[in-house]
Amino acid sequence: MIQQQISGVGVALITPFNNYGVDYDALGRMVEKVIEGGVDYIVALGSTAETATLSIEERHDVLRFIIERTAKRVPIVAGMGSNDTHALVEQLRTFDLSETVAILSVVPYYNKPSQEGIYRHFMAVAEASPVPVIIYNVPGRTGLNMTADTTVRLARATERIVAVKEASGNIEQIQAILDNRPEGFLVLSGDDGITVELIKRGGEGVISVAANAFPEKFSKCVHDAMQGNIAEAEREITTMQEPIALLFKEGNPTGVKSMTSIMGVTRDEVRLPLVEGSQELRNAIKSAIDKYELR
Repeated sequence: MIQQQISGVGVALITPFNNYGVDYDALGRMVEKVIEGGVDYIVALGSTAETATLSIEERHDVLRFIIERTAKRVPIVAGMGSNDTHALVEQLRTFDLSETVAILSVVPYYNKPSQEGIYRHFMAVAEASPVPVIIYNVPGRTGLNMTADTTVRLARATERIVAVKEASGNIEQIQAILDNRPEGFLVLSGDDGITVELIKRGGEGVISVAANAFPEKFSKCVHDAMQGNIAEAEREITTMQEPIALLFKEGNPTGVKSMTSIMGVTRDEVRLPLVEGSQELRNAIKSAIDKYELR
């Protein structure tokens, strides 16, 4: 079932670059790193992948590469979002999603639709998508919050919408979704730092940025929480709060790419308008890697 395939640790995989082009050697290393580190599934073409700066051709190529390199070892979710509903519906009809188990689709950004507009957007996406849909609420990126009422309304309206990635940071809102969701609808954390707390309240996992950098430690923590070892998971997440904070100090994926470059997996390269991490950030990350034994 789809619910089993998207529970636990999903990693919002970065897209490594080399002199502006996609660095497929490094992307291959990242796929191996996260799978060997114990993630349960990979999310390709999310916001952490800098998909907004990838051409349509690059998006096809990156997804195809990840599918081939993963070789069915873990499920793959594809990021498919837009603030133009019609364009997204057309893209869903032409994009090859045959080897993915679901799409992750973000609340429409910039336009600032009403809650009714968000509802109709996602209903159109659910109808057009050939695979199940994970809706994604991240007000810090979109400038708009999808309320708990709208999330639950969507979950009850169609079985095609199977989960929400909640990155509002609002525990009361997340609790309202947990309390009122229909059976089988998953609530996934969009904030690494509160993942254990969400699982403790009944959530089913996380789509993580941190799992790019230290997948083994982070996956163990989440799996401990999922297995009911909450005290151990809380202890583990406490030791990761400092490095997690560093990943977001100068924006995402700036921080995580600084960390993976220091670890020797990728180059420290992002596409404008993002810029590389400062030397101050890199120094702090180096110290955290050593302090918390993250290599």
